Amino acid sequence: MGHLRALDGRSYAAYKAIVGRYEAPGGWVLHVDKVQPDPFAPPTRVHVDVPADLPALALLEDEGLLTTADRRLAVSDFLTRELHACFRGTDLSIAAPGQEILERSSVVLRRGFGADAGADAVDSGMARGEDSSAAAGWTIEVRARIALPAQGRSIQGQAASRIVGRDLVRELETALDLSGERAQRLLAHVAALEDHRALTEVVRQQGWVAFLADGSVLPRRSGVSDEPLAEGVPLAAPDSLAATVELPHAGTVRGAVVGAGVTLVVGGGYHGKSTLLGAVERGVYPHVPGDGRELVATLPDAVKVRAADGRAVTGVDLSPFISHLPGGRDTVSFTTRNASGSTSQAASIVEALEAGAGVLLLDEDTSATNLLIRDSRMRRLVADEREPITPLVDRIGALARSRGVSTVMVMGGSGDYLDVADRVLLMDSYHLRDATDQARQVAADQPRALTALEDFPAPTARLPRPAPPRTRRGPSRTRALGTRAVVLDREEIDISDVAGVVDPGQAEALAYALRALLEQRFDGESSLDECLRDLEALLDDESLDAFAQGPWDRPAFLVRPRMVDVAAVVSRYRGLELA
Repeated sequence: MGHLRALDGRSYAAYKAIVGRYEAPGGWVLHVDKVQPDPFAPPTRVHVDVPADLPALALLEDEGLLTTADRRLAVSDFLTRELHACFRGTDLSIAAPGQEILERSSVVLRRGFGADAGADAVDSGMARGEDSSAAAGWTIEVRARIALPAQGRSIQGQAASRIVGRDLVRELETALDLSGERAQRLLAHVAALEDHRALTEVVRQQGWVAFLADGSVLPRRSGVSDEPLAEGVPLAAPDSLAATVELPHAGTVRGAVVGAGVTLVVGGGYHGKSTLLGAVERGVYPHVPGDGRELVATLPDAVKVRAADGRAVTGVDLSPFISHLPGGRDTVSFTTRNASGSTSQAASIVEALEAGAGVLLLDEDTSATNLLIRDSRMRRLVADEREPITPLVDRIGALARSRGVSTVMVMGGSGDYLDVADRVLLMDSYHLRDATDQARQVAADQPRALTALEDFPAPTARLPRPAPPRTRRGPSRTRALGTRAVVLDREEIDISDVAGVVDPGQAEALAYALRALLEQRFDGESSLDECLRDLEALLDDESLDAFAQGPWDRPAFLVRPRMVDVAAVVSRYRGLELA
């Protein structure tokens, strides 16, 4: 700390002299990786290596919390949350987590210590469930930021010394003391992740789409808070939809099953239809204890699709939904920089199928009506040859039968889907009911001319070309704007309709993934699906550090995204070129 005090009063640029490695009391090592150039720049990047065999961390070895990749992920996520809480109100910062337990780059568990810990990250090629060595072979690497203080543009060395020598040490020791109440919360955190993984595997093996446990609290506190509503109605599965599963920690759990095929969610306005769909949508991720949705699990490749006026579409085969357009525009390889509601949603469906989605989620409120339905009166008024759109109601059954892709749809305004639904779930004041038999009776009493088609063609594989060499002047930018957009150089890509992006760190990782694909993987010969599988394998092998921009760079704010969401960002990139 004497080094910082010696810089007191000097020009802010002199802070650059502190880059380096510093051994600290307690057995951990501070690395100053990159110093902010001025007081208004992003904070200074640091990382701290902490040996996992310290007495305060004995729980890790005693409970075997380093023995599987899933457990290490849960530990990393938990420590990020503890450090974020401890750093609040200081000049220290770390990634801010949400309600989901996710793979993060903010706290990384590595084999070895210090210089010997550089190669293998959290999953480092080890399959989930594989045993690893004891805590003595591991390092906890904490990646954080420090806002170095200044008076004007002069260094405040005394204050900087207190931040590093007092605040950082104190908060690290507090967050990494895994005893008492904190130990119990960590064990519950690990259990929540392992139960969700096990539940997801049951859903997959049983051929279901989702499972929602009895007692789950689905409503959220508000439109801007993802925390549970305190007085929310707990879910209770009707007997006709119920099943029981066995989980490693929760034991025998009863809940509602959403089966394969076409599921319709109906009910009056404000009765919980979209809330149920939202829980199924977020069920692709595990949640923290107390969230209310810990035992809601959905197939991991489920994708919510919606209309997104103005988005870019490049080379997508819309012919299953749109046969022709004015002016003879091609719909087999449709391209536009400004899609309409119906063309954008049709493109999102086809793109999701191309990326391997096995479940589509739709809400009537965020969909293009003319893509969803075309009732008998409108069919009579406008001849088929004058209407280029084949509505989803005519394709949804074939999508399940011929492509094996299930759909869960919220519908409140059209009864046409009653004819094609395999099951109908009714939400009544947030209580779940099985209305399948009643819906079939309504459809039988009020028949309509059936227009469903028998087949859904396989999506055409697109072959993305690499990005051309940079010719424009200006900085190379790769960043995110919350979960709203990602920025690649001069282009801002709106991703607000990509529902699977739930954490700003995922959006940040998506920006780096897009750049990596454009500059290192796309070749004009490989399909987008092949490129995504290669990227997934790279992340499995190197973790999020695969996106590091140099040997000094340790990404601290990244969260691993799903490949279906990477595909969605690629598809929205206006500079995308295809072979």
